[in-house]
Amino acid sequence: MNQWWAAGHGDPSRMHAEALAARYEIEQARQQVADCFGARSREVVFTSGATESIAAAVRGASHRGAHQVLSAVEHSAVRLSAQRLSAQGHRATVVGVDGTGRVDPDDMAAAIEPDTAAVHCQWANHEVGTVQPVAEVVAACRERSPEALVHVDAAAAAGQIPVSFDEIGADLLSISAHKFGGPPGVGALLVRRGLRLVPLLEGGDQERARRAGLENGAAIAGFAAACAELLGGALEQEASRARSQADRLRQRAQEIEGVEIYGHATQRLPHLVCLGISDVEPQAVLIALDRAGVAAHSGSSCASESLEPSPVLEAMGVDAHHSLRLSVGWSTSDQDIDAAAQALEEALADLRRLRLGG
Repeated sequence: MNQWWAAGHGDPSRMHAEALAARYEIEQARQQVADCFGARSREVVFTSGATESIAAAVRGASHRGAHQVLSAVEHSAVRLSAQRLSAQGHRATVVGVDGTGRVDPDDMAAAIEPDTAAVHCQWANHEVGTVQPVAEVVAACRERSPEALVHVDAAAAAGQIPVSFDEIGADLLSISAHKFGGPPGVGALLVRRGLRLVPLLEGGDQERARRAGLENGAAIAGFAAACAELLGGALEQEASRARSQADRLRQRAQEIEGVEIYGHATQRLPHLVCLGISDVEPQAVLIALDRAGVAAHSGSSCASESLEPSPVLEAMGVDAHHSLRLSVGWSTSDQDIDAAAQALEEALADLRRLRLGG
């Protein structure tokens, strides 16, 4: 990104030398992103992140029909985008999940109606880490209705587990660069070759008239650099280390009174841990952990200021009010895992003593 800024690139839509240099680098970056996620370069549309990509998928598909299908554990970007279409007479069917947060592909396909425009299924859940059977969902939906588009939200999965747009056969796939070491404010919507959607942002012919606005070249360069690291073998190395650390954290957490593990036992992201914490308010736990140097969260990453229960945990049929989400990253050490587990145990013990007046 520093190299991009230092180069003094021009607007990539122009014809002078500075502009053509920018265009060349953006197209090189597009190829790196495509290679990383099993797509063709022409299928990559750069956006400001997965939230915009999701909105573009939901709104773009809405011109094909008045009905959309989504699982009950989709990110709020999917749920709210679909809900807002109701003002235009559109409908949405929400398909339930089991106690681990997994969808049944046949249930997703069965919800398709004659005017279904799109089916939305996340690759992996952003709160509990459960990985969905996305290839089976796509296949079931194709068999039920070849006309209905299938959109996969891969924001939580990208950079954590292998993601191949071509292999699963979806029509649309959303990615955010910041989820795997890229800069914030950039992402992509992968659009199957030959598919035309009404663009969310209009006003120019950038991104082959699929997303108007001057490209954020420096952020795109950073996005591509993160993808290059994954292509260089970092994905397997990071996933192996993260899985070992997350398993250790779960093991330590299970030894603490009143703590429960949420999510699927085996089909889950390697780096994410979701815990149920009975009889203690999560906000108090978060403050105590923060004082101990542990950055944690409760519920969805997009609901940090909300006291509403988690829709994901509600859909799973577990306690949606008392959860804690922790994740490991490239800088996490084994000592950090032990320190976090000890801090959690002490925080819960202290809060329970306070509640009992001790």
